[in-house]
Amino acid sequence: MAELLTTDEAATYLRLSERKLYELVAHGAVPATKVTGRWLFPRAALDRWVMAGLIASPALAHDAAPPIVGGSHDPLLEWALRESGCGLASLPEGSEAGLRRLTRGEVTIAAIHLHGLEGDDEQANLVAVADAPGLHDAIVIAFARREQGIVVAPGNPCGLSDVASIAAPGVRVAQRPAGAGAQLLLLALLARAGIAPDRLTLVKPVCPTGADIAQAVRAGRADCGIAPRAAARAAGLDFLVLTWERFDLVLRQRDYFRPGPQMLFEFARTIELRERAAELGGYDVGAVGAVRLVN
Repeated sequence: MAELLTTDEAATYLRLSERKLYELVAHGAVPATKVTGRWLFPRAALDRWVMAGLIASPALAHDAAPPIVGGSHDPLLEWALRESGCGLASLPEGSEAGLRRLTRGEVTIAAIHLHGLEGDDEQANLVAVADAPGLHDAIVIAFARREQGIVVAPGNPCGLSDVASIAAPGVRVAQRPAGAGAQLLLLALLARAGIAPDRLTLVKPVCPTGADIAQAVRAGRADCGIAPRAAARAAGLDFLVLTWERFDLVLRQRDYFRPGPQMLFEFARTIELRERAAELGGYDVGAVGAVRLVN
């Protein structure tokens, strides 16, 4: 093979799509040179990049990220972080915010549960990570499948039944921040039902977590909101299931073997976590720890 590879040759050599290779070039993450309008890739430099983790862009440097789990909040994950002794703190801001922080090296792990207006929700997390600029070295680890639905007061006084019913006049809906997985789910379900979001009577301020949604309903500030079953059960509220979703953990491959994540993943496979999941309700942890994607 020639010492200077063309784009298609380099993509084949690295086992990447040409689209992914161009993305890496755009971020200065792969050694390349442009000659007479064409990108060329020195094979020896590619070898060094693969074997030594050579990354030219400071934004993608190998500096250790803070020991923080960003992204979405989850009661079972929050408990596991505490009980495992992994030393990882929690910064719940929503799934999309977590991915952005992971890309910038501001967190070690991003917890996500994403939904699209169209497409397969089972694959939504994987598609988002695979397409995210700057996460070409990410790995997606399964944490749980969980129930998401409508949290309502005991007895369901508004007589809600599905996502269409929460758009009825006078029904006050607590909402999550833009980019949070529950908010993305709400928007997706509304779109699939042909309901415009502006038909909802939204309560302000927005609720940072599912537990805050439950508190808004319990306090009477809202009639309903989207949150996991565990949040509703903990608050003594009723719950109308809408869907099961994937709740995954995303981190860079090099961080997977750090002590904190390893302690968390080891604890996640214990009977204690399975028992806690059953106690909280609305979880399936049968595949916890499984690798869903190596980018």
